[in-house]
Amino acid sequence: MSSEASPGVTRREFVKTTAGLAAAAAAGVSPSVIARTAHGGGSDEIKVAVIGCGGRGTGAAMDALNASPRVRIWAMSDAFKDRIDSSIGWLTGGDGVSDEVRSRVTVDPSRRFVGFEGYKDAIASGVGMVILAQPPHFRPAHFVEAVRAGKHVFMEKPVGVDPVQIREVMAAASVADEKKLGVVTGTQRRHEACYLEAMKRVRDGAIGRIVGASVYWNQGGLWSHDRRPEWSDLEYQMRNWLYYAWLSGDHIVEQHIHNLDVMNWAMGGPPVSCSGMGGRQVRTDARYGHVFDHFALQYVYPGGVVGQSYCRQIDGTKGDVREVIVGTEGELHTTSGYAEIKGKNPWRFSGKQTSPYLQEHIDLITSLESGRPINEAKTTAESTLTAIMGRMAAYTGQEVTWDFVTRTSGLKLGPERYELGPALAVDEVAMPGRTRLI
Repeated sequence: MSSEASPGVTRREFVKTTAGLAAAAAAGVSPSVIARTAHGGGSDEIKVAVIGCGGRGTGAAMDALNASPRVRIWAMSDAFKDRIDSSIGWLTGGDGVSDEVRSRVTVDPSRRFVGFEGYKDAIASGVGMVILAQPPHFRPAHFVEAVRAGKHVFMEKPVGVDPVQIREVMAAASVADEKKLGVVTGTQRRHEACYLEAMKRVRDGAIGRIVGASVYWNQGGLWSHDRRPEWSDLEYQMRNWLYYAWLSGDHIVEQHIHNLDVMNWAMGGPPVSCSGMGGRQVRTDARYGHVFDHFALQYVYPGGVVGQSYCRQIDGTKGDVREVIVGTEGELHTTSGYAEIKGKNPWRFSGKQTSPYLQEHIDLITSLESGRPINEAKTTAESTLTAIMGRMAAYTGQEVTWDFVTRTSGLKLGPERYELGPALAVDEVAMPGRTRLI
C-alpha cells in the first residue's frame, strides 16, 4: 500500500511498534528461534542496512526490529540526507518506541551514506541483511548488488517498473537461490494467516475448479509535496515518486500489485495475456506527473480462465480493496484481515493472526534459522510484471502477452544518468493508439 513518503506516516501503522514482540509471542514464535543467523561482522546480531529511508524504509526497519531482539539497524543510505535524519529520529524517538528497541538503532554517522551510489557502501558496511525501500525504479540495481555481495534481503514491492528490470530481478533471484540467500518482498498477503488458510482450502478443492476472478484496489488520492526552489527536476520527481511511471510504475504497479499477486497465487502462476484501458480523467494537474488515475483490465490465464482487474485513485469515489476468486463450487472473498468461502463448502476465517507486516520479517528470519531460506523474488517479479503488462496494455491500447514482456520487450524507463542539477524531461501522458508498445 502506498503511504506518505515522510517517515512520520509509514506504511505499517507505525504507532503500533511496541506491540511487535508481544504479537510474535502470541503467534508462538520464540525470539530465540528467529534470531541466530544473517550475522554481520561475526557476531550473533543481525546487522541490517536500510536503503531508502522514507516511510517505507522506516516502517520496515521497525518491523525488523520487532521481529527479533537481535536485529540491529547498523547502516542507512538514501539519496537525500534529511530522509536518513528523519528515519533515525523516528526509530529512536517516535511515539511508543521502547528503550530496548531504541538501543538497537546504532547508525554511526560514518555509516550514513547519502547519494545515488550510497547503497553500495551500506551493503558493504558489515551487515548480513539489507532492507531495500528506495522508489521502485532503483530496487533492481540494489537487489542485484545485494545478491552479488551475498546479503539476505527484505525488498519492498514492486520489484521494478519495466520488463528489462524484471528480467534482471529474475536472473538475480536465481543467483540468490544458488547462494541460499533469503529474500522476502513486501507482498504481505502471502504471510497473512487468513490468506494462507484460504489458499490452502482452495488448493484442497473447496471452491472446485477456478473459472474466473475479479480483483480491486479503488480508493481516493494520495499525498504530494509542493515544489521547493532548491529542488532540481529530478529531486522534485523523486520526492513525488508516485506520479512518475519511471519511478513507481504507476499505481497499478506500485499498489494494485497486491491484488494481482493474490490472483496469480490462486491461478497458480502468471497470465498469458492482458488487454484493457485506463486514463487520466480527474488527476490532470501537473503535480500528478503523467500517471493515470484509473485502470480496467482483463487478464487471460492458461486454459482461457479470465481475471478482471480494477484500480483507481480518485477522491470522492467508493473505496474497494478486495479479491474474489470464482470456482465451479463456490467463491473465495478476501481482503486484509478477512477471508470467506461462499458456496458448497462455506467457511470464514476466525483465527488469530500477527500483523502480516511484522510476520513477513519473522518468516524471513525464521527461514534463515531453519537453513531453508525463503526466496520470494521470482514470484513477486512475476506479479510485478503482471501489473506492468496491465499498464502497458492501458497505455498503448494493445494486447500484451507474457511471452512478449518476458522475451522481447525492450522497454526501459528512466533517465540515462541520475543528476540533481540538470533539467529532467517529464514523459508525456500516455495516449492509447499513439503510445507505442515497446
